Amino acid sequence: MIDQPTIDRIIDAAQIVDVVSEFVTLKKRGVNYVGLCPFHSDKTPSFYVSPAKGLCKCFACGKGGNAVHFIMEHEQMTYPEALKFLAKKYNIEIKERELTSEEKMVQSERESMFIVNNFARDYFQNILHNHVDGRSIGMAYLRQRGFRDDIIEKFQLGYCTESHDALSQEALRKGYKKEYLVKTGLCYETDDHRLRDRFWGRVIFPVHTLSGKVVAFGGRVLSSQTKGVKVKYVNSPESEIYHKSNELYGIYFAKQAMVKQDRCFLVEGYTDVISMHQSGVENVVASSGTALTPGQIRLIHRFTNNITVLYDGDMAGIKASIRGIDMLLEEGMNIKVCLLPDGDDPDSFARKHNATEFQQFIQEHETDFLRFKTSLLLEDAGKDPIKRAELINSLVQSISVIPEAIVRDVYIKECGQLLHVEDKLLVSEVAKRREALAEKANKPTYNNTPDATAEVPGSDLAGNAVPPPFPPEEGENLDTYQSYIPQEGKEGQEFYKYERLIIQAVVRYGEKIMCNVEDEEGKEVPISVIEYVINDLKEDDLALHNPVHRRILSEAASHIHDSGFVTERYFIAHPDPAISAVATELASDRYQLSKFHSKTQKIITDEERLFELVPILMINFKNAIVAAELKHIMYALQDPAIAEDDEKCAALMQRHKDMKEIEKLMAKRLGDRVVLR
Repeated sequence: MIDQPTIDRIIDAAQIVDVVSEFVTLKKRGVNYVGLCPFHSDKTPSFYVSPAKGLCKCFACGKGGNAVHFIMEHEQMTYPEALKFLAKKYNIEIKERELTSEEKMVQSERESMFIVNNFARDYFQNILHNHVDGRSIGMAYLRQRGFRDDIIEKFQLGYCTESHDALSQEALRKGYKKEYLVKTGLCYETDDHRLRDRFWGRVIFPVHTLSGKVVAFGGRVLSSQTKGVKVKYVNSPESEIYHKSNELYGIYFAKQAMVKQDRCFLVEGYTDVISMHQSGVENVVASSGTALTPGQIRLIHRFTNNITVLYDGDMAGIKASIRGIDMLLEEGMNIKVCLLPDGDDPDSFARKHNATEFQQFIQEHETDFLRFKTSLLLEDAGKDPIKRAELINSLVQSISVIPEAIVRDVYIKECGQLLHVEDKLLVSEVAKRREALAEKANKPTYNNTPDATAEVPGSDLAGNAVPPPFPPEEGENLDTYQSYIPQEGKEGQEFYKYERLIIQAVVRYGEKIMCNVEDEEGKEVPISVIEYVINDLKEDDLALHNPVHRRILSEAASHIHDSGFVTERYFIAHPDPAISAVATELASDRYQLSKFHSKTQKIITDEERLFELVPILMINFKNAIVAAELKHIMYALQDPAIAEDDEKCAALMQRHKDMKEIEKLMAKRLGDRVVLR
C-alpha cells in the first residue's frame, strides 16, 4: 500500500485547478473557478473549483472532492490508481508501506486469483491466434460472426482446445497452484482428484471488472465433439473475486461512453455487446442472460440515469424480463424499451447497421417502459375483466415504487387514458401501496420482553438503541451514504440535522482550540472541537447515529494529538469513498465573501465563534433526541397490543414522564440561546 507521507506529497503537489483544467474549461469567478460539470449534461456552469480549499464540487449533481477524487471519478480509477496517476504527472516517487500479515493474506488470496485469471486470458488468446484448432475452429467462428481483428483484440477473446486438461496442465507446469485454478473456477476437481478444464472446446469471453481486471470467463460451445453438450454457454462460478450479481459484461469498455452520452443500452449476451461496439455504439452492457440485480443497477446508475432496454421479438423472454424492471423504477431511473425488428437481436441488427443508423432506429422506435408494459399486457388481457384487473394491479405496483411524485402523477394520467380507468382510482391504489411500503420500512417494532422500558426504540440520554429508520450499526455497509439521510417526514430528521452540523464543525475545525477548561487541579487546559464533542457526548452516554459520522469522530479522536493533523485535509483525502464524500460535502462552500466586504466591515467567521457555536449545536442535538424519543413513546402508546397491556402501558407512561422532565432541563440549559432551525 502507498504510505501516508507519499499520499500527502501527492495531494500537496496536485493543485486542484491544474488537475481539473486538463479536462474542464474553467473561468475565474471571484476567489473560485467555475465550469461545465464533466459528470452530467450541464448547460449552465455548476462545477466549482476552490483553489483555497483544494476542492471541486458540482452543485447540481453533487460530485466532486479533491484532485484524487476528481481523477477517480473522471477516469474511473481506484484510489491507489488515481494516486499513481497524479504521482506520475508530478514526478513523485511512489513508496508503499509493508502490509500487515492479515492484509497480506487477504490481498495474496485475491491477487493470486486475479493473476491466475490473467494467465488464463493470455493462454486462451494465444490458443486462438497460434494453435491450429484455435485458428480453424475458434477464429473461424468469430470471423463467421463478422468480428474484426481489432474488436477481437479489444475484448480479449480466446479459445480453449477440446483437450479436457490442456489449460490445467500448462498452468501447473508454469507453477500456478491447483488451489487457485479451482477457486477461480477455471478448473474443477474430479472424484479421483484430477483437474479438468471447465471451458474445454469453447470460444472464450473474458469478463472485466469496472477497473479492467479479468474477474471471470464465459465459454460458448462450438465444434462437433461438443455439439452434444446441452449447455451452450458455461460461465465461471461465484468466487471470492467474482459475484455475478455485481458485474455487467462490457462495463469496463462502456463506462466513458455512458457518461458522455448519458445513456446505457442494456442487452442480454456477450455477442450483442461486441457487435454493437463494432458498429460504433459503445455505451452498452449485458446482464449475461440473468435478471437485473440491485448491484448491477447501482453499477449502471453510477454513470447515467437513463437506460434503454433492447429486446428481440421473443415475447416469452420479454414478459419474463420486465418483471425485474420495477427495481430500475425504484432507483428513480428513466427507462425506455426498444423492440427490434422480427428476427433480429442486438447482435444481428448491429451487424447490419452503423452507429448512426442504429441510434436513429432506437430514437424512432423506443417507448417509455410503462407504456410498453401496458400495451404488451393488454394484448394478453383482451376483454377478460379478471386479466385486466391483474394488469391494472401490476401497473399500479410499478408506479408506486417510483420515488418522484411528479413522475408518478404523469404515469397515472397516461395509464388511466390507456386503460380507460379513472385517475382517482389509480391515485388511491398507488397511495395505498406507497403507504404500505412506508409503514413496512419505518414502523418501529417492539420486543416481547418483560422489561417494558426496553421495548421503546430510541437513542435517548440513557443510551438506548437507535430507533428505525435511523442508520445501521457500525460494521454494516457504508457504500451508499445518501441512504442514511432521513427523507421528508421521517422521525429523526431533526436531530440528524444537528448531528450533521456537529460533524461539519469537526471536519472543518476539529483540531482547532475552541476554549479553555479547568482540570482537576484548577489549571486552565485548552480543548479542541473534537475533544469537546467527544466529552460532551460521553457526559450523557450518547453516540452519533450515522455510522459514517461515528467513524469520522472516532478517527478524528485517534489522530487529534498527531503532529500536523488537520481534520479537513485528513478526511477529504480519506481512502474510504463514503468518508471522503461526506467530508467533501461538509467542507464545500459554493460562495465566499469577496475582499470588498472584509474591507468595509469586520466579518466574524464560524472559526472565531467556535466557543459559542459548538455548545449550541450539542444542546440542540440532545434536545432533538429527547423530542424523537417522546414521539416514539406516543407512537407506541397507540399500538392496540400495548394499550391493552396495563403493565407495559404504565411503564411507557412513566418513561414519557421522565423524558418530559429531561425536556424541561434541556429547555433551561438552552435558556435564551437561539435554537438553530
